[in-house]
Amino acid sequence: MPGNGALKARLRADYPYILEYRTRWSDNDMYDHMNNSIYNFLYDSVINTYLMEHCGLYPPTSPQYGMVVHSHNDYFSSISFPACAELGLRVNQIGKSSVTYEIALFEKGVEGVKSVGEFVQVFVDRKTARPNANGMATTLREGLERIQHKDYQSKI
Repeated sequence: MPGNGALKARLRADYPYILEYRTRWSDNDMYDHMNNSIYNFLYDSVINTYLMEHCGLYPPTSPQYGMVVHSHNDYFSSISFPACAELGLRVNQIGKSSVTYEIALFEKGVEGVKSVGEFVQVFVDRKTARPNANGMATTLREGLERIQHKDYQSKI
């Protein structure tokens, strides 16, 4: 993942898929901003919404499902109820069975990014909970490729 300065400069236009989320009173913590755990909840939600809407994945019954094997988040400024969040999603890297997502959280009507996170999923067979020898399903891969950032350079 790029350095903190590059992440802090992210724009909505850097993300081909945007999902709105209306914050809830219960999202706030005692410091009057969205609790850290909610960010992961939202990141997981935007990823699964995209997978269901554009990749033919239905997590409860699909032959393959994604397991999160890595996640992290960089926080830049807070957001709190009653703000509306806009979650930007893109794919930075696709492997045989894995995908690296980048997710940004913006506040509707506010220019700067609030946080940028990364999730890595490995798609496994439902029966074995192991990656398929042939990799991820074609429909899944094609859907992920539609939001892949072509110029991303991995630091790994």
